[in-house]
Amino acid sequence: MALNESDERDQYTIDVANHGVDPSDMPVTAEVVGVVDEPVDPAVGGRAAKSDGHTDGGFSWRDTLIWCGIPILIVLLIRILLVGFYEIPSRSMESTIEPGDRVVTSKLTPRVFDLRRGDVVVFHDPADWLSGEQSGNPLAGDYLIKRLIGLPGDTVECEGAGQPITVNGVAIDESAYLKEGVDPSAFPFSVKVTAGHVFVMGDNRANSSDSRYHQDDGDHGLVPISDVVGVGLVRYWPLDRMSTLDAHHEVFENVPDASSASK
Repeated sequence: MALNESDERDQYTIDVANHGVDPSDMPVTAEVVGVVDEPVDPAVGGRAAKSDGHTDGGFSWRDTLIWCGIPILIVLLIRILLVGFYEIPSRSMESTIEPGDRVVTSKLTPRVFDLRRGDVVVFHDPADWLSGEQSGNPLAGDYLIKRLIGLPGDTVECEGAGQPITVNGVAIDESAYLKEGVDPSAFPFSVKVTAGHVFVMGDNRANSSDSRYHQDDGDHGLVPISDVVGVGLVRYWPLDRMSTLDAHHEVFENVPDASSASK
C-alpha cells in the first residue's frame, strides 16, 4: 500500500530512532519534505554564489564596501576637515621646532574656535615671506609657521635690542619659547593690528622674516586670519623629537584686551 506524505515522515522518524544516534550511514527510506540541497559550484569547490552576490562563508562587494570603504571615508573626512600635516620649511621657529620637523595642526581653529595669543599658527605665505627665509625644503609648499603675538586691535611694540615686546602696553616675558641668546627684537617697531589680521613672530627672532619685516606689503606685515589654516598641536616627526607644541598662553595672561587698553 502506498504511503502518503505524512506517513512517509513518520516512517522516516521511526527508522532514525531504530538506527541509533547517528543516522548518517542509514539508507534513505523517505524524502525529507522541505529540505533542498543547494547546488555546488565545482569550479570553486564550494557552494554556488547566490543571486544577491553573497557566497557561503565569503565576502560580497557590499561587505567590502562596508569594512573598507567606510573607514577610508572617515579618515579622509578627518584629514580634510579636522587636521593638517605640514613640514617646517625654515629656521624661524628654532628651537621650538626645527627645519624638516613635521607637525599636526587642528583645523578647528580658527574655523570653530578663536585664535589666542601664543598659538603656533600655520598660514599661507601672505606676501612672499618665504623668499626672505632660509628654506629647509622648497617643496614644502607656501606654508609658514609662526607664533601669534597680536590679535585684531592689539598694539605690539618693542623699543629695540635688549627690550621686551609689549602688547597693549604690557611687557611680556618670552623666555619660555624664545631661542636662547636671541633678543625679542633687534630693532624698534610699533604696529597696530587691524581687523581681520594677526601679528606673528618666529621664536628665532634673529632668523625670522615675520610681521616686523613686511610693513610695506599689502597687509603691512600682518597675516589675514583667512590665510590661517590651523594651530599646531603636535610634532610627530622625527620620532625622537615627538612632543606637543606648547602655546604658552600664560605668557599673555596679563595682557588686557585692546578695547580696555585704549581707555
